[in-house]
Amino acid sequence: MRSILKLSTLILFLITGYSLQAQSLGDLFNKDNISKVVNTVTGANKDVQLEGTWIYQGSAVEFESENLLMKAGGKAAAIAAETKLNEQLKKFGITTGSMTFTFNNDSTFTTTVAGKSLPGTYTYNAESKVLSLKYLKLMNMDAEVSYNVSSMDMLFNSDKLLKLIVFLSSKTSNSALKSISTLASKYDGMMLGFELKKQ
Repeated sequence: MRSILKLSTLILFLITGYSLQAQSLGDLFNKDNISKVVNTVTGANKDVQLEGTWIYQGSAVEFESENLLMKAGGKAAAIAAETKLNEQLKKFGITTGSMTFTFNNDSTFTTTVAGKSLPGTYTYNAESKVLSLKYLKLMNMDAEVSYNVSSMDMLFNSDKLLKLIVFLSSKTSNSALKSISTLASKYDGMMLGFELKKQ
């Protein structure tokens, strides 16, 4: 009888242990935990540290949803759009290293393009990940921020980016403006902007 009791206890222990182990493995590989691990490794969930100087590296393109991305032709469409946007930005004199954004801890910032400096003030909403830029009383712009430790994408609605480029650039041409406008209308639901690297 005692040996049967011991055997029953052992079986119960093994079943419970197996059940707990299966539950633990299930918990370990659920979507939320995988996301936490990825964010820890990549730094995607780190607090945004804007203060400092950010240097333009190239254009950035993002679709507002995966559905729109698929409609437009997938990731190849995003890469093609980014390449075209880079070409158009060059026509405005915006090339790698030619533009910087310097954010100060007193909520002021300066954008410098080809030696021309434009001051302003900024606010950042951590919940919505929206950076609001205000160039004196001349222009207000909102950008979605995609941040990862030493790099950051500032993404604007396509028509807003066009206005910002015209405002920042001393090299404006009708053909370049038309090209960006055509690009923006071609990919409806696309966010366009700048890939920046912290100095």
